[in-house]
Amino acid sequence: MKLSILDQSQIAEGRTAKDALAETTRLAQEADRLGYDRYWVSEHHASGALAHSSPEILIAHLAAHTSRIRLGSGGVMMPHYSAYKVAENFRLLEALHPGRIDVGLGRAPGGMPLSTRALQEGKYTTVDRYPQQVADLITYLYDQAGPTHTYPGLFASPVIDTAPELWLLGSSGESARLSAQLGLTYAYAQFFGVPGGEDAIRSYKANFRPSALNEKAQAMAAVYVVCADTEEEAERLASSTSLFFLMLHRGGNLRFFPSIETTEAYPYDEIDIELINQRRGQIIVGTPDTVRTKLLALADRYAADELMIVTNTHNFEARLHSYRLVAEAFQLQG
Repeated sequence: MKLSILDQSQIAEGRTAKDALAETTRLAQEADRLGYDRYWVSEHHASGALAHSSPEILIAHLAAHTSRIRLGSGGVMMPHYSAYKVAENFRLLEALHPGRIDVGLGRAPGGMPLSTRALQEGKYTTVDRYPQQVADLITYLYDQAGPTHTYPGLFASPVIDTAPELWLLGSSGESARLSAQLGLTYAYAQFFGVPGGEDAIRSYKANFRPSALNEKAQAMAAVYVVCADTEEEAERLASSTSLFFLMLHRGGNLRFFPSIETTEAYPYDEIDIELINQRRGQIIVGTPDTVRTKLLALADRYAADELMIVTNTHNFEARLHSYRLVAEAFQLQG
């Protein structure tokens, strides 16, 4: 079972965006050492609680500070951008770090309507263009702009003999359908808490069409995990996550990832408790043995070939320790 990491650089209460990005660098280096397969960074805009806004720039920084692990975007929010520019960005990254770059694509805005309008200023675009954007990106990454293309003979520079791995990200069946149709790899965001992931991945595999990019289907599930030496400590650390998602669900203006002290002092009502309990079923929390058993069961249930772990705790050392315990439980080879 391949294990990877998705990092959102959540800004802990009392810390800054600079602190969060420094922690991201340190975590990537530790993931490289421990034997994790990939390290992906997200794209969020106008967020006070998340430090990632430009995954391409962060990937370049992390690749320069690691030696083995694959680096990628989880993901680039394509409706904001030109497929040609995305191709050039990731071709340059691949040229600098051959065989280590993934480009994960999403169609969500990655922010609120105001930031979306600013990102798309002066142009009209909708998610309906997403399938064509994906097809265009493949064309540019693999030099397929022939005489009938909108821009005949156009190539993305630099010209290189390798290409980054291309993944479609999703939390619904639509991205799974497109991935299968184009013969791409597919990553399902299980940690979003949206039901239907098992059906989406199984449908993707059942309808997969081999392509020049991939001969067979390959699916990944991204899962929220908190691991600690004891069940009690894991539950305590995960309480911050529960409050964070509660605030997100209630549409609050999130400025930080809450501390345990803030979590314990929060005035929960009955509806809050019900929402937390509903969400709690989507998170894997516990000791290494518990986490390993539940992750393997989830991978089997989702028919996932890889798992990508999302772990956020207010204390960064606890977060590092969680990833170390999971690596040990799965006997990753660093």
